[in-house]
Order: sequence, then structure tokens, then C-alpha cells
Amino acid sequence: MTTYFYKAVSSDGRPRTGTLSATSEKTVLSELRKQGLTPVYVGLQASKGFSLALPVFSGARSGDILFFTQELSTLLNAGIPLDRALQISTELAERPQFRAVVLDVLRLIKGGKSFADALAAYPDHFSQLYVNMVRAGEASGSLGVIFTRLAEFERTRDDLRGYIISSLIYPALLAVVGMGSILVLLNYVVPRFATVFEDSRLKMPLPTMILLEVSKYVQTYGWMVMLGLVAGSVALYSYIRTPQGRLWWDTFRLRWPLLGDALRKAETARFARAMGTLVANSVPLVQSLAIAGATLNNRRIAGSLEAVAQGVKRGEGIAVPLRRSGQFPPLAGHLLTVGEETGKLDEMFQRMADIYENDTKVSIRRFTSLFEPLVILVMGIIVGVMILSMLLAITSINEVAV
Repeated sequence: MTTYFYKAVSSDGRPRTGTLSATSEKTVLSELRKQGLTPVYVGLQASKGFSLALPVFSGARSGDILFFTQELSTLLNAGIPLDRALQISTELAERPQFRAVVLDVLRLIKGGKSFADALAAYPDHFSQLYVNMVRAGEASGSLGVIFTRLAEFERTRDDLRGYIISSLIYPALLAVVGMGSILVLLNYVVPRFATVFEDSRLKMPLPTMILLEVSKYVQTYGWMVMLGLVAGSVALYSYIRTPQGRLWWDTFRLRWPLLGDALRKAETARFARAMGTLVANSVPLVQSLAIAGATLNNRRIAGSLEAVAQGVKRGEGIAVPLRRSGQFPPLAGHLLTVGEETGKLDEMFQRMADIYENDTKVSIRRFTSLFEPLVILVMGIIVGVMILSMLLAITSINEVAV
């Protein structure tokens, strides 16, 4: 038996939390429904509003949006009215900042605004795609279905982003620790070792002389180099924040060996997932392209969608202009051609998203499998050369003593 944590809503709309011992999540769900509760969350860990999700610069967390969307999907499909579902969501929200946002959205709805317009008042929290999907759901009277699709969209996007970040943390940490170890050796260990030769006035081997000169350079000019790196980083960051700088940086990133391919596939997966969600809900294709472009992180790829939209307006379909843009993998155009021929463009977009999400993970694994041993090898060679230089000096002292 396993202990599962759950969050649920009772028939009177009040939130319930607790634990149940069962053999599987399905058993917990069945037991909760027998008790007259509507399950919102069931898992092996207590729900904390997905606090480990990557924070975004606006102050909103992607985990907040995901949990909020999942809650509304469950509540609306259970037949709970929108205003009551939002009220329950405020009670279940873990972070006070996001709770205040949901409360204000509820206030705007009670003041006469549509749900989509109320969400649009918080563009830092709810994207264009999110708002337009909700607007389509309100128009068709299928908000529950829309939020189910939005929950799936947010979940897959968070899963891919989390996988990329977790995969790159270890190589980055390995590089930082390796560089830190080398700097410690050059700043503290080697200078103390050098005093032995200064006192004895013995002739040092060439590798040792080079090592000591590098150590002196780091001690004398190291702070200037660090200051230059910081100033350069600040200047680069400021330039990247401009439209021209962002376009240059996004183009440059796509040219990185191995990692650039992974970035392109990740953007393709994000684009396809957004388009599949929008097209499935009858959002016009040109409008879908504009909304999907706004969800992309890479401005070079997003900018190419303007030409794709022009091609759609000319009646060329979407597959031909997409291939002509040259910013998406070749397979994407072929898949969309099949989708146009079979009349199942939404399904083909979803299929394309699945393919490139898996390809992104494979590319990231390939990058880390090469980068990690490369960092270890380079750091090992550097540290090994430093140790060998010191050992040669020690050997020369012993030879003189003999």
C-alpha cells in the first residue's frame, strides 16, 4: 500500500486535502468519488503549487498557471460554475501573489467582463494563446474541454522545459567547479609552492617556470580580467535586450554545434503544440500563426512566421511557406503536407509536437553525453599538467640534494 496526497472539492464547493493509502492513483480517485469529492490533485508528494517550476521574469511561475489550469479543467468538467470554480482556485492557490491575480480576475468577471478579457488584463501571467483559447471556449460554450486542452499544453511545455534545464544543470555545475578548482590552485597553491624555489635559488624546469608565470599573471591581472568579463556580460545583456541584439543572439544560438539543433527542435515542438491546440479549436490559421509566434522564445524563428502567414493568405497553404522559411526542420514541412492532404492538420501538428519533443530530448542527451566527458578531460589535462610541473620541480630539488 502507498500513501497518496490529494486535493479535492466537496459537493458544497469547499476544498478538501488529506492522504489515502491505496495500491494506485486510480484507486484513490475512485475512493474520493465514492465520498462525493471531486479530485483536483492526487500524487505521491503533497501539492505545493509546483513551487519547483522555473520562475519567469514577470513574477508569475509557470507552475502556478499549470496548477490553476488543471484545477479549472477538473472543476468546470465536474459542472461547477465558473465563478465558483475561480473562488475555489483562490482557496487552493499556494502563493499569495497569484491568489491576488485570480481574485482580481473573479472581480472583473463579476463586474461584467468576459473571462477572456479578464485574463487579458494580466498579460504577464496569461499568454495570447491562453486568452484566445478561453475566448474560443466561451464562444462555443465548451470551457471545460478548452481547459483540458490548455492543461495538456501547459503540462507538456513545462515537462520539456524542465527536462532541458535539469539536463544542463550538471554540465554547467561541472564546468564552474572545474574552473574554480584551477583558480584556487593558481592563486593559493602554486604561489606557496613557488616560495621554495625563491629561497633555494635553484633553476626551475621550463614547465614549472611557465606555471609560475601564469600564476603571477592571474594574481596580478586576474581581477582586471574578471572585471572585464563582468562588464562584457552586462554590455552583451543590454544589447540582447534591444530588438536588433535579440535577433542577432537568437540567430547566433541556432548556429551552436549540437545545442543549436536542440534549440531549433525545442522551438519547433513549442510551435507545433501551440498550433495544434489552436487549430483544433477552430482558430483561423493566420491568427493561429501570430499567436503561436508570440509563444516562441527565438525571435529569428518567430519572425519567419510572418512570411508563412503571407503565404497562407495567398492560398499556398502552410506547408510550402513553412519549408520556404528555412527555419524549421525538413520533416516538419512534409508532415504538414500530409496533414493538409488528409484534412487532419490539427492532429498532424500534435504529432509533430510529439516527434520534436522526443527529438529535443535526444539532442540534449547527445550534447550532455559529449560535453560532460569533454569538460572532465580538459579540466583533468589542465590540473594534470599543473601537478606534473610541480612534481618536476620537486624532482629537480631532490637531484640537487643528492
